[in-house]
Amino acid sequence: MNVVGRAKSIITSPKTEWLIVAAEEPNIRKMFTEYVLPLALIPAIAHIIGLGLIGRGMVSSFAWGIAMGLIQFIAAFVGVYLSAFVIDFLAPNFASQKNMGRAVQLVGYSFTPTWVAGIFYVIPVVGILAILASIYGLYLMYLGLPHTMKTPQEKVVVYLVVAIVAVIVIYWIISLILTSIVFTMFGLNAMTFMRGM
Repeated sequence: MNVVGRAKSIITSPKTEWLIVAAEEPNIRKMFTEYVLPLALIPAIAHIIGLGLIGRGMVSSFAWGIAMGLIQFIAAFVGVYLSAFVIDFLAPNFASQKNMGRAVQLVGYSFTPTWVAGIFYVIPVVGILAILASIYGLYLMYLGLPHTMKTPQEKVVVYLVVAIVAVIVIYWIISLILTSIVFTMFGLNAMTFMRGM
């Protein structure tokens, strides 16, 4: 899998690229190792540089950078898998086909703009642009549902709304758990971080 070509195509010409994805045989292992892994490294490394080396306010330290980068990286893997699991589980409720491999493709490719824009975390004050890129990711998911989960057009919007709620809840829970574990490992205080935001 050419990760750069796929990422560029899914962002710049998603309607065409989802047709190509639909013609491929889904492979969960390859999706994680050859696509999610390299793209998830972008915001993780950017956090390490941004918070660990460039810094901002009282949360500027290499430990903060490593901790936030680690949280971002692990959350990408766990979040994609759990989100795909929930989307796949819900598929019959929206006249869609259950297929975990397709659900992983849907979530992984939909997160592409968020991960690519994660480079903005290098300069912490413009990191919000990475979050804004997530909005485009929702559009990608909207376009991808009919191709990956075979969702009928009249069910796409409702399925998308339910999927978005599920993804937000999943990532919120994962972030809380990972922050607690990783901050404890590094001897950091989450409240200090929140005040420094």
